Amino acid sequence: MNQRQKEEYLREYSILKSEGKPFFPYAVAKDAAMACIVMAIIITLSILFGAELGPKVNPTSTTYVPRPDWYFFFLFELLRITKPPSLTGLATVGIPTLGMILLFLLPFFDRSPERRPERRPVAMFTLVFVVGAMAFLTYDGATIGTPTALEIKTPKAVIAQGAAAVAKFEAGRLGVAQSGCEACHDIAGNGNPGPGPELTHIGARVPEEAIARTLDNPIAPMPSFRHLPNAKFEAIIYFLSQLK
Repeated sequence: MNQRQKEEYLREYSILKSEGKPFFPYAVAKDAAMACIVMAIIITLSILFGAELGPKVNPTSTTYVPRPDWYFFFLFELLRITKPPSLTGLATVGIPTLGMILLFLLPFFDRSPERRPERRPVAMFTLVFVVGAMAFLTYDGATIGTPTALEIKTPKAVIAQGAAAVAKFEAGRLGVAQSGCEACHDIAGNGNPGPGPELTHIGARVPEEAIARTLDNPIAPMPSFRHLPNAKFEAIIYFLSQLK
């Protein structure tokens, strides 16, 4: 923008400002009135229909899938893909806070009076990047399966055994996730590093028969899994035996 364009802009701005209405009390009164209308609608809907809280919590369920409200899906997905526990604080607090700070500082970086998007590259890039990242993470967070699912690819050795072996491996992977094994074991970066041993390559260290005996009659505090249906119990044993 050259000096002439700047002077024309300031002249036009001063004319429009003199013809406009003051922010207080005009804009404040309009915003307050609209806020009261919105609050009245929310209160009326809550009185008439109430809030859907869902079924009562069952503490014995190991298959419940906790899900946040839709507007927190992007944070939920960001936390899910951050595997190292040491980076949890960065994913939940650091990155969102840094993003908010950058948005607050944007007017200080981009001080151009232009209103056309193609002439505001810094503002438009920031808008597209932030909105795009939040939209992508929100979509992933909304469509992802259970957060306790094991993200382990089916080994080539299992695939070579045929479709029945692949189905049994996937059933065992689901059974391990549903049984809460990740609470005490680390399985290829999934779960917690203790108090139980790492199971990433358990099949290469322990034979299948020993895995079955451990699941049937484990050492405390590990619980027994003998109560599971036979098909699910055998699938879990097969899954663990193929982790090599």
